[in-house]
Amino acid sequence: MIRKTDPQGTPAMIRLSELKLPLDHPEDALPALICSTLKISANQLKSFSIYKRSYDARKQKLLLVYIVDVELDSAQLEAQLLAKFSTNSHIRPAPDMVYQLPVKLNEAPAIRPVVIGFGPCGIFAAMMLAQMGFKPIVIERGKQVRERTKDTWGLWRKRILHTESNVQFGEGGAGTFSDGKLYSQIKDPRFLGRKVMTEFVKAGAPEEILLVSKPHIGTFRLVKVVENMREQIIAMGGEIRFQQRVCDFHIEDGHIRGLTIENLKDGGTYELRADHVVLALGHSSRDTFAKLHERGVYMEAKPFSVGFRIEHPQADRPCPPGATRWPPPAGRSDYKLVHHAANGRSVYSFCMCPGGTVVAATSEEHRVVTNGMSQYSRNERNANAGIVVGISPADYPGGPLAGIAFQRKLESNAFVMGGSNYEAPGQLVGDFIAGKASTELGSVEPSYKPGVKMTDLADALPEYAITAMREALPAFGKKIKGFDMHDAVLTGVETRTSSPLKITRGDDFQSLNVKGLYPAGEGASYAGGILSAGVDGIEVAEAVARNLVGV
Repeated sequence: MIRKTDPQGTPAMIRLSELKLPLDHPEDALPALICSTLKISANQLKSFSIYKRSYDARKQKLLLVYIVDVELDSAQLEAQLLAKFSTNSHIRPAPDMVYQLPVKLNEAPAIRPVVIGFGPCGIFAAMMLAQMGFKPIVIERGKQVRERTKDTWGLWRKRILHTESNVQFGEGGAGTFSDGKLYSQIKDPRFLGRKVMTEFVKAGAPEEILLVSKPHIGTFRLVKVVENMREQIIAMGGEIRFQQRVCDFHIEDGHIRGLTIENLKDGGTYELRADHVVLALGHSSRDTFAKLHERGVYMEAKPFSVGFRIEHPQADRPCPPGATRWPPPAGRSDYKLVHHAANGRSVYSFCMCPGGTVVAATSEEHRVVTNGMSQYSRNERNANAGIVVGISPADYPGGPLAGIAFQRKLESNAFVMGGSNYEAPGQLVGDFIAGKASTELGSVEPSYKPGVKMTDLADALPEYAITAMREALPAFGKKIKGFDMHDAVLTGVETRTSSPLKITRGDDFQSLNVKGLYPAGEGASYAGGILSAGVDGIEVAEAVARNLVGV
């Protein structure tokens, strides 16, 4: 039987790459190409699975490019062919991508591991611990994802902010209200990214995310996927406590011993015994960072980036000669840009959302923060991306928490510039480059809700950032025609590109000075996106499990 995909991995022995076929090729073309490439008959091909599918538009005809894993009718034949094609870099042994649990318990420990935060990192840490039999306890300050979605829309539509239930806090984490990108540039020799994808598919994500070169899910689909993953964890004995905020850490002799937790439903507090705690906080848990710092947990300031969101009309990617279409959603133009400015600053595009919207993403009152979001269809009228400038601790001296103070200053200023009603300050790109205030919109209607107030963004960021961005936008316009169009809209401010601090850990994944505390994911600066956060959650869960059982 021919397998088109195989979410659980494959027993195949041979991996073929650079198999190219026309966009509209018939179904039997791929197995035929496999046979001709290996010089075997059709009956010798037992099965195959598609590992990756991408596009080649460099020549006159748009092509699909496949990487496939192949199983033949005998191991002997596979070995013979690998020897025959040993010098061919596109015919290699298939790697073993099947994930194996490092530990499996029959009974959970008396003091169960705790995961703080239920974003991508926390979800996968809890999922792996549950699969290994540890029955983890998850503490999440926000609400379940559907309640959280209603609260988030409350800010966008009614200017009502719920400080514990918003784009940053709640089930699914900040990644729920994003483009849902599922690709990363991390090194992944163990194929843990495949495990992340497999779990997403198991929970209801489209199976194609296992195949396409730049997969994404989109917000609405992520909601159901997250709910299904929660139910799987609970079914395996895990416990997830929503609207519970960790307000203190009990550390004795350099080891975590417990947590004080506030029940946000009734305002009461309680103590939870904990010897193994995963910190999957996300990058906006500022009060928790402050408490960890107060308790002496080692952390350090780190570089991050600040800037604006830019919006253009969504353009379809021009088809190469000889092609009549791009398959959706590949037809949506995307980009990745970088410019090194004369003042030494780097300006780059961040979190590009084809056919998406700019969203209000603050978690604190009287502050404005922007982010980008797309649905699976990516069919909104505009494309948007962060255009951000790299900064370092030298720009905000004062210790590990100084970056948070820097962010808050910019966000509070943006709130005032927007009219002190959660509208965001905005400016036309042409006016921004020319250094004059915008008074009205042009042809591009911004998507940010509750609304955009046109102004002069020169006061929204430090001078060095404004100077670098004014230089970068025309440079980007030379790379992508129309990028610096006069009527494109800048909306401010984008400040939460990554965590402004790092909760440093050792090779054992534990805090440098507090045993049993496992900094993880974006908040601790060990991930940057849904996929890498999920991978980090898996690795941290494995470290917790090994420590608990002494292996």
